Amino acid sequence: MATTTQSATAGTTPVTDRLIEANARYAAAFTDPGMDARPVLEVAVVACMDARIDLHAALGLGLGDCHTVRNAGGVVTDDTIRSLTISQRALGTRSVVLIHHTGCGLQSLTEEFRHELEREVGQRPSWAVEGFTDVDQDVRQSMCKVRTSPFLPHTDDVRGFVFDVHTGQLREVDAPVA
Repeated sequence: MATTTQSATAGTTPVTDRLIEANARYAAAFTDPGMDARPVLEVAVVACMDARIDLHAALGLGLGDCHTVRNAGGVVTDDTIRSLTISQRALGTRSVVLIHHTGCGLQSLTEEFRHELEREVGQRPSWAVEGFTDVDQDVRQSMCKVRTSPFLPHTDDVRGFVFDVHTGQLREVDAPVA
């Protein structure tokens, strides 16, 4: 039996073409839900881009319930703060949920990755890798970055979790000590 990775590369149709074909089928049956861009639950979820995590299913969310910001590691970067600021100030969110996960690839990457890229392409990336070894501590650091951002007016309901990719369970991480 072919794995998803094998089937994505083994066929003769490039994956982007397959996605466009799937969208044509989706659009043919699409009905405009008439929703506003404001999330119904007034929550923004920041999580890792890991393909093993189906956030909506894991959190029992439906279309229109939340804003979702995903990046490598689910770390809070300047761009994450940018998205959360727009989410809160322009689109009404009040709560932030941060989700990291077990077995994250950023646990094995260091800033050496950036240096290798610089040697390979001749230009230093403007971004940091944001690698970490302790997932709980990185969740705490992310909570602290959100809670102390001067751009975010709603920082009372910021909670952090670790998603277990083997069990599907969320484990809450204690808030950082002030």
